[in-house]
Amino acid sequence: MTAADLSRRALLAGAGAFGLAATLPLRLPRALAAEGAHTRAIPSTGERLPVVGLGTWVTFNVGGDEELRQQRTEVLRSFFAEGGALVDSSPMYGTSPEVIGYALARIEDSSGLFSASKVWTPLSAEGAAQMAASRGKWGVERFDLMQVHNLVDWRNHLATLRAEKAAGRIRYIGITTSHGRRHEEMAEIMENHAIDFAQFTYNILDREAEQRLLPLAADKGIAVIANRPFQHKRLIRRFQDAPLPDWAGEIDCANWPQFLLKFIVSHPAVTCVIPATTQVEHVKENMGALHGRLPDEAQRREMIRYVESL
Repeated sequence: MTAADLSRRALLAGAGAFGLAATLPLRLPRALAAEGAHTRAIPSTGERLPVVGLGTWVTFNVGGDEELRQQRTEVLRSFFAEGGALVDSSPMYGTSPEVIGYALARIEDSSGLFSASKVWTPLSAEGAAQMAASRGKWGVERFDLMQVHNLVDWRNHLATLRAEKAAGRIRYIGITTSHGRRHEEMAEIMENHAIDFAQFTYNILDREAEQRLLPLAADKGIAVIANRPFQHKRLIRRFQDAPLPDWAGEIDCANWPQFLLKFIVSHPAVTCVIPATTQVEHVKENMGALHGRLPDEAQRREMIRYVESL
C-alpha cells in the first residue's frame, strides 16, 4: 500500500467527522496555523493536532530538585511558544507527572495543551484511582487522551476508559507499546476494538510499523503517535557528526532532528511524533519540523538510503 493510498483513506476518515470537528478546538495557535504549521486530523473527530508533540519519559523525571523543575518549566514554555500541544506522560515515568503539573502551574498560557497520559497497573480495579491521581498531579480536570500503557491488562482497562470517557473525564482512548514489541497483539486490538489512538515506535531505522500497524491505523481511522523517534538519543549521536545531504534544503531541514522528525511525520498515517528533551534549544530544533516542505515518497526513500549508508 502506497503513501498516496493511505492519504486518501485518512482524508475519507477525517471527512466523516467534519461536522463534529467544527465544534472542537484547534490545538494550534491561530497565528502559527496561518503560517502553515503542519497539523493532522484525529480521524475519529477531525480535531487537528500539531504533528510534533513532547514526550517526558526520563527527561521530566527530576524529583523535587527545584532548579531542574524550573528548567523543565522552560522546556514546556518553549514548546507551547513554538506551537506545540500534545504532551505525553505516564505513571511509569517516576516524577514526570508531578513535574508537568509544576510547570503547567507556572506557565502563563498553556491553553493549547493536549494532555496525554496512561493507565499502568496490572490491577484493573486500581485503574480509575490511578487516573484520578494523574489528574491531580497534572492539575487538569480531565485528560484529552488516556492510553493503556504497554497493553498492560488492556481488556479490563479499555472498559474502564470507556466508562471514564462517558463520564467526561477523558476525551479520547488509546493503547501503547514501544521498542517494536507486541505488534501482533496491538494489531488485534486495533482491528477489533473501538479506540481513538495507537502509540508505537516508528523512526527512520525502526520501520516495522509500515508493514501492518500504519496501514491498519489508516483503514480503521485511528490516530497514531510515534514514539522513540531518535531511539532515545542513539540516532542523534549516530548521525550528528555526519553532514546532512546536499538536498536536505529541498525539505527545509536545517539539522538532524528536523530531518529525522520530518521523515516520521511525512507518513500520512502518523498524527504526531513525541521527541523528548531537557533543553530549550533542542525544543526549538525539534519544533522546526512543524514548518516547511515535507518529503514525498521518493524523497523518503532517498532519506532511508542516505542514513543507511552512514
